[in-house]
Amino acid sequence: MEINGVYIEDTFAEAFPIWVSRVLITAATKRLAKIAATEATGFGCSVIMCPAEAGIEKYVPPTKTPDGRPGFIIEICHPKKSELEKQLLERLGQCVLTAPTTAVFDAMGEDAEEHVKVGFKLKFFGDGYEKKDKLGDRTVYRIPIMGGEFIVEDKFGIKKGVAGGNFFIMADSNMTALVAAEAAVNAIRSVEKVITPFPGGIVASGSKVGASNPKYKFMTATTNHKMCPTLRDVVEDSEVPEDVNGVYEIVIDGVDEESVKKAMKVGILAATTVKGVKKITAGNYGGKLGKYQIKLRELFE
Repeated sequence: MEINGVYIEDTFAEAFPIWVSRVLITAATKRLAKIAATEATGFGCSVIMCPAEAGIEKYVPPTKTPDGRPGFIIEICHPKKSELEKQLLERLGQCVLTAPTTAVFDAMGEDAEEHVKVGFKLKFFGDGYEKKDKLGDRTVYRIPIMGGEFIVEDKFGIKKGVAGGNFFIMADSNMTALVAAEAAVNAIRSVEKVITPFPGGIVASGSKVGASNPKYKFMTATTNHKMCPTLRDVVEDSEVPEDVNGVYEIVIDGVDEESVKKAMKVGILAATTVKGVKKITAGNYGGKLGKYQIKLRELFE
């Protein structure tokens, strides 16, 4: 199969279940809301070593937020439900409560399968001076701070989502692959309920489980040597074609499988419009990592 002249490999992206929260952060200005959202999602690339996977999903205008102020929806993900609640407490408490003029609301809504009492637990920062209140149909706590009040919703919805949706962009040069990757990420931003958790949404250093070198067996993950253009003539199992000199990966987490599939589709379509892109493939472990096998070609049938 080819799309815009780019070969789509007959393979699948292997994704796995993960607990997901969807949180709305608002502030007095769009800039302040973006700063808080960025801080709250920091160090959130991969649960291989990060405490959670996290990212900014989208901007929300004042007309669509509970308090009539600009905001950003973020997603925080973790394989363990208890750890997700811990990450919500730490990230919202340390990175958002401390940020000027912010408020935090649940954004999972009716998609929620369970709820965690994050706002209820954060209220204790108020040292007994906090107040329980209603904002529309939402139960919130008003915590007095030097900058006025920090408003946080009582409970946050969580659900089992999908992590690790992915595809690889292979191009004639590193710069071409990078331009295509940025085009893919920009297109994915139009899809709700997904994030691309790596820096700028782009993975430069794809990894594999463990290590090939027997001296490095202590490593949980090491460089994906099969996809490194500089190792094409060094390793016997290289998967980099002769006409490819740049490879980038896009990783997608989301609230459900359909959202991840939609994001993969629009991302691949955008990447294939860039001249010099040669091939789109995906990463999997033969079905050993996760139960979701998202077949690239089926996305376009």
